[in-house]
Amino acid sequence: MISNNEKARELLNSASQPGRREFIKKSGAGLAGFAMSMHVPNIITARAVNDDPINIGVIGCGGRGTGAALDALNAATKIIYPEFGYHTESALEGARAQAKNVKIIALADLFPDRIASCKRELEKVGMPVSQEMCFSGFDGYKALLQVPEINYIILAEPPHFRPMHLRACIEAGKNVFMEKPAGVDSAGVRSVIESGELAKQKGLAIGAGTQRRYDNAMADNVKHIQNGAIGEIRSGVARWLGGEIWVVEPKPEWTQMEAQLRNWNYYNWLSGDIIVEQFIHSIDLINWVLQSTPLKAVGIGGRQVRTDPKLYGNVYDHFAVQYEYPNDITVYALDRQINGCTNFVDDVIIGSKGRATFAYRTMGYTSSEGNWRFRGERNNPYQVEHEKLIESIRSGNPINEARQIAESTLTAIMGREVCYSGHEIDWETAMNLNQRQGPAEYKFGDNPVEPVPMPGKYKYS
Repeated sequence: MISNNEKARELLNSASQPGRREFIKKSGAGLAGFAMSMHVPNIITARAVNDDPINIGVIGCGGRGTGAALDALNAATKIIYPEFGYHTESALEGARAQAKNVKIIALADLFPDRIASCKRELEKVGMPVSQEMCFSGFDGYKALLQVPEINYIILAEPPHFRPMHLRACIEAGKNVFMEKPAGVDSAGVRSVIESGELAKQKGLAIGAGTQRRYDNAMADNVKHIQNGAIGEIRSGVARWLGGEIWVVEPKPEWTQMEAQLRNWNYYNWLSGDIIVEQFIHSIDLINWVLQSTPLKAVGIGGRQVRTDPKLYGNVYDHFAVQYEYPNDITVYALDRQINGCTNFVDDVIIGSKGRATFAYRTMGYTSSEGNWRFRGERNNPYQVEHEKLIESIRSGNPINEARQIAESTLTAIMGREVCYSGHEIDWETAMNLNQRQGPAEYKFGDNPVEPVPMPGKYKYS
């Protein structure tokens, strides 16, 4: 059986973008090769002036949670991922010595087998977690939050649970790195915004897993655009056109709830559908470039190829959304997960003087006043987002990206709702929807799947 980590790596490599392995290759084969501080100033290391301990608890120990845990360790120690074979034993020992004040000390997940898998990966880099600090079940996160030494939480559970878990973390006085998206419905988005305000009051950090904002090549391109390199922005196109991602076939002994939780990408109450769970990266980039959120949206979408409810739950396999932003800017957003098609993962911003492209092999702009391409060494944004978050905690100036990720999540939810319903929606309506997806009670057992939303019949409320 393929492990959760292998599934995560397959997902990263399925799109036409370099995954973590390529980032590591480009960064060098030893600790010195991870000198990403050339691109990102003030990167934190375990030798920071303020060397306060960072004790991490991970909530959600699947492929993404395990990857984020390793990223956080690498952010402070520059340990090379051992499964890729790019480290020497002496380099690894040196990294372990530096890591004395950055540790993973607790794990929580719905399923003990996922905790065990995460534990094995952490042990490979010399970071064992005691069994007494491992908590499973729906309330496992509550037990983890009671560990007083923990001051940094990684949230990598299915997105449905993120708003609830974030609120619990902030109330418990923990700094948080939360994966994207911020939730799956408008109620969750509003909750994340409220938690962000509470975090400000308590002096806590909230970082989000929209790592494109920490990609040095993308950041340079955004800066050029915002400084007028392509003139006045007129329109944009965002595309994530790829194939199918991982799927977990249900086992006969699993209840409906367990089958859905283990195959969570394919149930809209857990993932928010593909436009929210995956395409949020492109949507967040558009919001970042335009420094705005859309006024309204309209779109079409459906479920044409992945139709087996046993494997693919009730999500769509394609979306096409037209977003209207302030200043008469129109952005067309295309998202697809269907095999055997032409694939594109790129975003284009069109201005009065030219156009800018965001793709992993082409990053730059062409303009009537000159052209530019990023030709430097790409950093590893998966690590940098943790580096900057740790730095902000230790410096006493905590990052707070709650509203940013909440607004990008709501932008994606707008796209989903207009495609599900066939009706236009504006920002204010989307923000104030009463919808809350998911069961009233969390327990293993029966959990009937909602029907696939049908345009013209589905109503948002």
